[in-house]
Amino acid sequence: MFSVYLQALISGLLIGGVFSLISVGLTLTFGVMKIKNFAHGDFLIVGMYFAFFCYTLIGIDPYIAALIGVPLFFGIGWMLQKFLIRPVLEAPETIKILITVGISLCLQNIAVFFFSSDYQTVQVAYASNTIEVLGARISLTRLAATLLAVVIVVGLYQFLMRTRTGRAIRAVAEDGDGARAVGINIDRIYMTALGISTACVCIAGAMMTPFFYIAPTVGISFTLTAFVVVVLGGLGNLKGALFGGFIIGVVESFGEILMPEAALKQVATFTIFTLILLFRPNGLFGTKLT
Repeated sequence: MFSVYLQALISGLLIGGVFSLISVGLTLTFGVMKIKNFAHGDFLIVGMYFAFFCYTLIGIDPYIAALIGVPLFFGIGWMLQKFLIRPVLEAPETIKILITVGISLCLQNIAVFFFSSDYQTVQVAYASNTIEVLGARISLTRLAATLLAVVIVVGLYQFLMRTRTGRAIRAVAEDGDGARAVGINIDRIYMTALGISTACVCIAGAMMTPFFYIAPTVGISFTLTAFVVVVLGGLGNLKGALFGGFIIGVVESFGEILMPEAALKQVATFTIFTLILLFRPNGLFGTKLT
């Protein structure tokens, strides 16, 4: 029994790292632009299909493809902000939510049109490689994805804390009008923030391809999970997204053991979501972008 729970803990931590990377992008978007991006998880498929075709057409490993694609992923977010999000920034909240839902539906239908709704997989040679720790098996593909995700999240945190652009992003998140008054280009910061956010989720998608299926609608459940993580950690808080991702990963993993029915396995996750909203609406780490 010990080995079963240890396996659940390890599995939860491994997928939790990926949850963290996905959620960091969402919390950055909310912290800086105050937009609830319901299309966020759907950008997973951009990274997934990019890695899929890099591997199947030219043999580039998905983890290498994830890094190669960063300029493309960042550019997609930059252009998205410039042409679709910026015109509605001052609109009512409902309009901003609807535009992100529209982007989500567009991404899904574009993927279906070009790639069909069939599931795809990336069969890397090392997909089944594992290491054993106290009787529990650790997938090397999941371990690599988690370690890379943590490195990226920590690197992003250092970027926000130590660089001029990072300090400008934090200033805008804290007080947009004050930041504009001291000469910070708000539009450029918004485009940078959404570029980073999109890059994070696309990288996560690319890194997941060795151990997760690829389909046009795969991002829907991850959007919901990312919102749970962000609310748990604190809307706009990077450290909250990092630790919240691991917490939700472990909760989901144990939920699959204790409640194996497919319809019940996320009960624990959304129970936590509800309790946090009721008793600690600012999350475990607060809402400041730190």
